[in-house]
Amino acid sequence: MHADSTIRFFRLLIFAIMFGWSVGSPILESQRLLADEQAVRESIAKGRDLILNYRFLPRDFHQATFDDTWQDWPEPLRSQAEHLSPEGRRSMALKRYGFTPRPDDPTKSMQFSVDAEGWWTMNCFSCHGGAVNGKMIEGLPNAQIALETLYSDMRQTKRRRGETLSQMDLGSMAVPMGTSNGTSNAVVFGIALMSFRDKDLNLKLPFRMLPIIHHDMDAPAWWNVSKRDRLYIDGFVQKNHRALIPFVMDQMNSGETMRGWEDEFKHVFAYIESLEPPVYPNAINDQLSHEGAEVFAHHCAACHGTYGQEPTYPSRLVPIKKIGTDPVRLTALTEYDRRVYRDSWFASYGADATVLTPQGYLAPPLDGIWASAPYFHNGSVPTIEGVLDSKSRPVVWKRIATSHDVHRVGLSVDKFESIPGNVKRPDEKREYFDSTIPGKSNTGHTFGDELSKAQRAALLEYLKTL
Repeated sequence: MHADSTIRFFRLLIFAIMFGWSVGSPILESQRLLADEQAVRESIAKGRDLILNYRFLPRDFHQATFDDTWQDWPEPLRSQAEHLSPEGRRSMALKRYGFTPRPDDPTKSMQFSVDAEGWWTMNCFSCHGGAVNGKMIEGLPNAQIALETLYSDMRQTKRRRGETLSQMDLGSMAVPMGTSNGTSNAVVFGIALMSFRDKDLNLKLPFRMLPIIHHDMDAPAWWNVSKRDRLYIDGFVQKNHRALIPFVMDQMNSGETMRGWEDEFKHVFAYIESLEPPVYPNAINDQLSHEGAEVFAHHCAACHGTYGQEPTYPSRLVPIKKIGTDPVRLTALTEYDRRVYRDSWFASYGADATVLTPQGYLAPPLDGIWASAPYFHNGSVPTIEGVLDSKSRPVVWKRIATSHDVHRVGLSVDKFESIPGNVKRPDEKREYFDSTIPGKSNTGHTFGDELSKAQRAALLEYLKTL
């Protein structure tokens, strides 16, 4: 258990024992509290197991199909795979699509649930199971996931094999999964799928006259959910377990089915709330970090909160004119879409507070920020150095290794002024992040520009400790 969690638990236990002297036996009260703690632990474990092994969505593809995708890869990848063993090809496929092998079975991925018959189904770790230096961290945004490439390859392989296309194969033809590897168009999927639902989540003919604006998003770090009272970058949704269920709103799932999963998602929610940020694994300059803590207190804490033994989080929404980051996400989810969500079962038919016209973005908690690159809600800035110094942000960048950049703190990347002209294939282009595309801008949050170079270096060192 993390130190802060341990402290919180024992404070609660001490309080319960003290309170027990006035209402009954302190021993019985402490036993009840321990039983409650055990129930929470069991719920957390069940939630993790549900993510890994339960099929909330329709089957995507079979193991045999996945193992055969290499035959539809472009050159020179196909020739490279041809000379490998089946195990080597599978490893190559996992890397191509941004998957992490399961520790107990490296033939399978942490990002997909796999049943006893060998059928793969996408799970939450696709976007929230990333890796640093090759090691997966549960709850970390997956900066390597290549869902658009995966389903493009799958459609080719299934056609060649004479197999039926899945719901995800077909849906990704209408709604792109992400124009850059590591990002997701999940919000737009939610908008599109909700247009086929009534307020009880039952299927109906769609009615939505407003245009849909596709936009890529960087998944948030799950370990910060416990600090928040609202979800999404604009905080329009009240945090609870029902707010997780829209992500399994597939056309094959009836309203009755999704409403019936309420208990399952209470366990998933408990698991997400239990996650702790990863500890920075390298050496930290204590003196420089101490200086950075003072810089943070004066320049950052008002929005991002305080850290240590008595952490605080203000849940502050920063107006878009002040923060200046890409506004597409704020406007793409219209007031109409927000109202549809508010009036539905997801928001308890209006009982949950839903913000219909947010004016900016929530400043997120920064626990574990060293690991959660890239940064900003659209994943446009690859390092913390770039967050603190807007002049150092690359216009176009490409990840060049899975290793962590310990100097700039974030992804190891090559920088470009534009995507090289010899890059033609769509799957190759998705390896580049182009901040000139609408919705992918890296502008805004220029507060660090006001600091001196020494202050930014100290602040960067302090952020490693969160």
